Amino acid sequence: IAETDPKTEQELTSVVQTLLQQIQDKFQTMSDQIIGRIDDMSSCIDDLKKNIADLMTQAGVEELEGENEIPATQEV
Repeated sequence: IAETDPKTEQELTSVVQTLLQQIQDKFQTMSDQIIGRIDDMSSCIDDLKKNIADLMTQAGVEELEGENEIPATQEV
């Protein structure tokens, strides 16, 4: 078995460490972007809910407590 040059081992170790750090940085950047987009979508959904509630109020429609409830006049 041939022995490897210590300098070559150090260079290889350095290259691998640099590569792993770059990969970790890219994953962190992507993770931050995904979280930011999820937060943006959450804000949009909250705004949509508010707008729908405002429109329903303007139209004189009230939300039922439960969507599957049967009004008292239709109960069997």
